[in-house]
Amino acid sequence: MADIIVPELAESITEGTIAQWLKQPGDTVEKGEFIVELETDKVNVEVISEEAGVVSELLAAEGDTVQVGQVIARVGEGSGSATPSPSTETEAPPAAAPVEETKSAPVAVETTSEQERTIASPAARKLAREKGINLSEISPVDPMGRVRVQDVSAHGTAPAPKAAPAPAAAVSQEDDGRFTREKMSRRRQTIASRLLEVRQSTAMLTTFNEIDMTNVMALRSRKKDKFFDDHDVRLGFMSFFTKAVVAALKKYPYVNSQIDGDYIVKNNFYDIGIAVSTEGGLVVPIVRDADRKNFAEIEDNIGQLAKKARDNKLALSDMAGGSFTITNGGVFGSLLSTPILNGTQVGILGMHTIQKRPIAVGDEIQIRPMMYVALSYDHRVIDGKDSVGFLKMVKELLESPEDLMLNS
Repeated sequence: MADIIVPELAESITEGTIAQWLKQPGDTVEKGEFIVELETDKVNVEVISEEAGVVSELLAAEGDTVQVGQVIARVGEGSGSATPSPSTETEAPPAAAPVEETKSAPVAVETTSEQERTIASPAARKLAREKGINLSEISPVDPMGRVRVQDVSAHGTAPAPKAAPAPAAAVSQEDDGRFTREKMSRRRQTIASRLLEVRQSTAMLTTFNEIDMTNVMALRSRKKDKFFDDHDVRLGFMSFFTKAVVAALKKYPYVNSQIDGDYIVKNNFYDIGIAVSTEGGLVVPIVRDADRKNFAEIEDNIGQLAKKARDNKLALSDMAGGSFTITNGGVFGSLLSTPILNGTQVGILGMHTIQKRPIAVGDEIQIRPMMYVALSYDHRVIDGKDSVGFLKMVKELLESPEDLMLNS
């Protein structure tokens, strides 16, 4: 008999959630074969069986929170029914590896007979077990036949478990029909708690400026075709902002620091986090040593990290550390915002949408493509002089992009 244990995932991760069992009791499992998918606050991982045999019991259900080191299943000797494995590896992989999350809800198979199989999401299976409902008796709304939580909730053939009596004035959300309750994913819960912690534990202020994007846009338009031919990567705005931020961080080193007890730790490296929006929430992969990379290397690095983020293939190492963060709300049309600090960092730059506005240029009024930028910073470390100076330098560098490219 071998125990399946939640492995050590990372120094900061102590628990996870059972996202999906890839094997069920009675299924045959090979040594090194994936048996369960865990969702953590950063990435999803698949856990393997260290022994070959038959799954004898599952000690945690899908949706349960489990701790590192906890026994969640057991594998015994013998042979059982074989089920398809998501892994095609011929060699045993590590105990935990990043996996791809599909954009739709994960599906599992509920077998009622050798010929009849019901497709259902893990959440629907769990709810059906709680209500004592046979999945094969449910008529799903999904034309593909997938049973979802709504189908289980709407199924009235089995009595629902008794709930605690509600106050007389309360209206049942399920009966009322005006509300939809959705449990926050572990990642969303972590994002929420960390953002709240930052707001409560820092003296965060935000200063603003605006950048005339005329010269950046003109330079990009002139150089983009040759840049792509030379480097096989597109020239975007993020490389300009990253290089401008690095130059400003070198002049204002306290913006590139963090607090450690009674000490201010100034980072002598420039690992720039680039915030990326995914279906699971905002993630911040890191462009390492951005000061040592040219424009093409930065664009290529950002493109690869963004693709991994969208495909849910980011590893913990892709997001660990970071000395400063850039977030671009402009891709969603945001005109102005106050970004929240990322973890222990003391500064974050918010980019916004480019909008044509009338601007005084000398004694004339001209229509220029303008972008508001915002620097949120921890006032415990950074004074107004440094914060305003940092943002002003970023503005000046981006308004003279030829110098920025020549000096990089």
